[in-house]
Order: sequence, then C-alpha cells, then structure tokens
Amino acid sequence: MLCGPLPRRGRILLGFKRNFSAVTLAPSTFHAALHTATAALAKTSETPRRDAELLLAHATGLTPGQIRAREQSTLDASCSRRLQAAIARRVRGEPIAYILGEWEFWSLPLEVTPDVLVPRPETELLVELALARFAATESRAVLDLGTGSGAIAIAIASERPHASVTAVDRSSAALAVAARNVERHVRGRVELIESDWFEQLAGRRYDLIVGNPPYIATADPALEANVAAHEPALALFAGRAGLDALEAIVTAAPRHLECGGSLLLEHGHAQDAAVRARFHAAGYAGVVTTSDLAGHARVTAGVIPAAR
Repeated sequence: MLCGPLPRRGRILLGFKRNFSAVTLAPSTFHAALHTATAALAKTSETPRRDAELLLAHATGLTPGQIRAREQSTLDASCSRRLQAAIARRVRGEPIAYILGEWEFWSLPLEVTPDVLVPRPETELLVELALARFAATESRAVLDLGTGSGAIAIAIASERPHASVTAVDRSSAALAVAARNVERHVRGRVELIESDWFEQLAGRRYDLIVGNPPYIATADPALEANVAAHEPALALFAGRAGLDALEAIVTAAPRHLECGGSLLLEHGHAQDAAVRARFHAAGYAGVVTTSDLAGHARVTAGVIPAAR
C-alpha cells in the first residue's frame, strides 16, 4: 500500500540511542531518508544501502526502482514512522527477510516468518543439482526433508511439472508458511506432511530425496549472533558436531529410495569429508561433493545401487 497524501518537503531529523536501537525520521525526501537509513544501518549490516532501499520500499509500497526515480519526492510522516520502526528492528539484528515478510529464492518471492529459516542463495545449488538428476518431461517422486518455507520443494515443482513432490517438516508452524507459499506458486503440486524426517513416511519410496537439514554445532563460535538469536534453533542446530541430522538422514534414506534413486544433502563447508564417509558407510555409490560459487563444499550426493 502506498503512503497517504504527501506534504511539502520537510526537514530530516536523525537521532540515535547509544545502542543504535532507534532512529527518528521526520518527513523528508526519499533521497535524504535513504541516506539517513544507510548511515543508521552501517554498523550492523554488511549491505546497509541495499537494506535501506528494501526497507524504504517496504514502508512506502514502492519498488526500489520507483524510489530511485522519485528521489526528490517527499516521504510523508506515516511512511517515516514505518521506516523508523523497520530500521530499529534491523539495527537490533533481526533478519531483513523477517521484517519484509518475504524473501526471494529461485526468483520466487516466498513468505518467511521467524518460524522458518531464511532461504540462502547457496541453497539454490541443491536445487540445481536435483534438477540435473531428471528431465523436465520425466515423472519422478521427489521428497524434500525439513522443508521450512517450502523453498526447495517449490523450486523443484516449478521447474519439473511432471514430478510428484512431497515435503515434510516436524514444525506445524513452518508447514503453515510452506502451505501458503505452495498455494501462491505451485498450487496442488506439493504434498505437505508433518513428520520428523521419515517418521510418517512408512512404506513410501522416492526417486530423489533432497534436504537442507540443520548442520550447525550447538556451540559453533562462527555462527553469527543475530542468526542464533532470531532464526529457529530447530532448523539450525544438530548436536555437538552438527552432524546428527545429516547422519540420521543418510542412514534412514535407503529404506525410502528406489533402486537407482539419489540422496542430495546440503551441509557445512567443513563437513564434506565426514558426510561422504557416512554416505559410503551406508552403501551409497557415486558419492560426490559439489562446491558453491564461493568455493565452499556445499552439497553431497549419493545413489542407491540398482542391485542391493
């Protein structure tokens, strides 16, 4: 929704609390508001200008392109208040995706809430590798484990119209978010089941199983404090070494894979050797790890032999 009637150009006022938890904006030009928001976010964001543009777009109902086209237009008081509130949340470390209420994955805008992990661009590698396993004209049964917002399942379903896609999550709140995203993008194309991994899938088999399970060690010092504070622990942490969920899936998946079926799992960049070892121990063939665009080992895949 756009802001109400715009008043004449006003002055811009900026005030910080010592902990940078609040920013006060009076009516001003879009250009001045962007400058002020960028300055406020500089100490807490790696992309303060981009964040400022997204938050201003959210506050005004305009696109970033429309904002750039009217930099000298006046931002009214109601929009200023919305922007102020959004900046305060971002300065406190809340992921911008939660403030906006949606985030893009695989060029699809997805609803996100604190009940689901924010989709990361590196996870698109998992989708790419999954799609490479079968052609668009083929019918395959696909399972997405720990679906969260539904990002992976929806991306695969959008690219493979003949696939039968099932997505599970143990969180009913996450599944509610996924259901709305499925309805928005691939209505009727993804079956959602509340399940702790394979618990509710007895007797079911799939040609392809994919997942981005939790893989962070419970005391990992490298984890950003803001991520730990705001994103769901259920989707982040997996035991002292971060391998508990990965090991459970690798071990159980063969009972749910057709002969010749594949398992693809995202994991941490330093976990590839340990994950490959578990794939080999469970009897997978063709085990291979693929790195993301940053050069980090990101996805390991294996195939259930045709004869077992």
